[in-house]
Amino acid sequence: MVSYIALGSNIKDRERYLKEAARELEKQSKVLAFSSLYETEPVGYANQDWFLNAVVQIETKLTLQELLSFVLEIEQKLKRVRTIENGPRTIDLDILFYEDEILAKENLVVPHPRLHERAFVLVPLCEIAPQLTHPVVKKSVSNILEDLPQKEEVRLYKKDWL
Repeated sequence: MVSYIALGSNIKDRERYLKEAARELEKQSKVLAFSSLYETEPVGYANQDWFLNAVVQIETKLTLQELLSFVLEIEQKLKRVRTIENGPRTIDLDILFYEDEILAKENLVVPHPRLHERAFVLVPLCEIAPQLTHPVVKKSVSNILEDLPQKEEVRLYKKDWL
């Protein structure tokens, strides 16, 4: 199964956390593509450092629920602490898409419920899969990004990082 995972970090060695998370993902999947790293301003809770964000495309044999459990294990291994909603974090892993599945459960919504509102996700996603169609919105991710009314600042940080 092909899935797209967003990675973000804004604590201390942000790039190291992203690399470690990507390496952990490779233990249960194959990375097919990865975006550049982007430095992005925080959304929601503004009183924190800027993030580094990226998106990876993976192929996995894990079911969607198994993939969720696996990314949560990676976050725990990299010492993610959830104290403030949208607050600082060592690592944040979000399942954006899992094939073209649409799922809404209490613990998991796929496609990610806010990806179509977030430039910090759409910019790196468009870099690796611009024609990917959002199965709910029924538009390509590049068209969603073009139509985004408000964009937080997203700037290229590093091309080859993984």
